[in-house]
Amino acid sequence: VTAVKVTEKVAASAADVWTVMSDFGGLEPNEMIASCVVDGDGVGAVRTIALVGGGEVIERLESCDEGTREFSYAIINESPLPVANYLSKVKVSDDGAGGTTVDWSSTFEPAGVPEADAIKLIEGVYQGGIQRVRDKTST
Repeated sequence: VTAVKVTEKVAASAADVWTVMSDFGGLEPNEMIASCVVDGDGVGAVRTIALVGGGEVIERLESCDEGTREFSYAIINESPLPVANYLSKVKVSDDGAGGTTVDWSSTFEPAGVPEADAIKLIEGVYQGGIQRVRDKTST
């Protein structure tokens, strides 16, 4: 099993960062994502992310704790991403200085590519996601 963790700071309040990151259907189209549709609400909700260029990633919200600002989700289909048995956790923490620390981690098994390539891809997804949070919270 491979583990990946990205920890980054965001210059916004933890409440604002949590609002953006915990919006399970809040993924907006970008260079990778064509669309995001959510079926259901809360834990157990399923989002289907259509990728630019074809294919889709289907993820289920496994847990969500407003109090600790943590949630987790799993990929539940054979996605085009080179991972299997993927489970991700996100934690949003107040850094005590008016900013926020985001810890985004996952465990998975590389599928069809070398482990280093899978790690690099997943780290890139997290870094891009955190950058989009920065873009949305720096108003």
